[in-house]
Amino acid sequence: MVRRVWTGWWLVLLAGTASALRAQTPTQSQAAPGPSVELKENTPNPFFPSTTIPFTIAPEVCSKGHQPMVSLKVYNVLVQVVAIPMLPGEPPVVLDGIRLRCGEYRATWDGKYLDGQREVTPGVYYSQLTVDGQRFTRKMIVQRRVTSEK
Repeated sequence: MVRRVWTGWWLVLLAGTASALRAQTPTQSQAAPGPSVELKENTPNPFFPSTTIPFTIAPEVCSKGHQPMVSLKVYNVLVQVVAIPMLPGEPPVVLDGIRLRCGEYRATWDGKYLDGQREVTPGVYYSQLTVDGQRFTRKMIVQRRVTSEK
């Protein structure tokens, strides 16, 4: 008899949970808007020696003429700044605390440390985009190409 009571209790609990979940599921008209800032996966990934890091800043971020403050930094697994990618152009723009208009961008990182002299060691790194204080992070992998010796 106790078993039936518990079974019935679980069925009531599950039925109540299912209807609550159904009520919370947004319909197409209630769906949340797309992201206003998107840090996309770098290409290629894994990479060596350089990579491109695309990101998008949606028009709603730039309402009323606002230009967001943007930084893009590369960190190692110890959360140390390894590099600051650049936007190509003449001259190239270092993505460290600059104001950008909304749109799509493709930053490049040459795979070197901040000093520009040495290439980073193979391993996991993180690109972190900061737009008006809001952070977006993605994992990147540096991998040396294996050459066959003959």
